[in-house]
Amino acid sequence: MATASKHASAPAPANYEAALQELEQLVARLESGDLPLEQLLTQYQRGAELLAFCRDRLEAVETQVKVLDQGVLKTWTSDER
Repeated sequence: MATASKHASAPAPANYEAALQELEQLVARLESGDLPLEQLLTQYQRGAELLAFCRDRLEAVETQVKVLDQGVLKTWTSDER
């Protein structure tokens, strides 16, 4: 299973937009039905990683919006990995 280790060590996306673009391309490949079973699994795993990355970023922004909505202005720092 050489391809599984290839995707398991794939680098984290540079930002939310890059992760979302990669995720959209990955979903299109998965939906095409043209991938061998082993690649389906590794692509699905990468998709799960990208989804978690996007959710983390959205949660960070949502937290900042809540802070601003409460009338407290704080410096926002991104903890991108």
